[in-house]
Amino acid sequence: MISLAAYILLIAGVNWAFSVLPVLPLPNGEVWAPISLIVGFVFVVRDVAQRRVGHHVLWGMLAGCALSWKMASPELALASAAAFAVSELSDWMIYTITRKPFSSRILFSSFVSAPLDTIVFLWLTGLAAPLSFLAMTASKIAGALLVFWLLRRRENCSSPLEQGA
Repeated sequence: MISLAAYILLIAGVNWAFSVLPVLPLPNGEVWAPISLIVGFVFVVRDVAQRRVGHHVLWGMLAGCALSWKMASPELALASAAAFAVSELSDWMIYTITRKPFSSRILFSSFVSAPLDTIVFLWLTGLAAPLSFLAMTASKIAGALLVFWLLRRRENCSSPLEQGA
């Protein structure tokens, strides 16, 4: 339950942070939101929560989006809810159907969900541009890669029975 609560709070916290933290200009005039580094960890926490509570994680996604509506501007909350709905459902589906070690499931699902989240969010906020898309997607995947690396090291040190699903 702690992972599910963390997931819900991270969704709301990231949305709040997007509404109060400034974006940084990129060299070509586009923008990058540094908080997107944290979004990659949200995907990973979602996978951990699903590992603990199963498909009930979808209720957590809805709760996080509802809480976000109260913490962010309506426009930002709508863009974020739509992006999270698309990306988190794809993350859930890939995590669910992939029968690989936990670290690989996290990596596969993040490689699909991060670009989807980014394009939907940027498009709905009117900030969709190529360099912004690449910078935000890379930021999100960086978080997933870090967790993948840490988990892969742990999996390589543990027995097959301890790896779990």
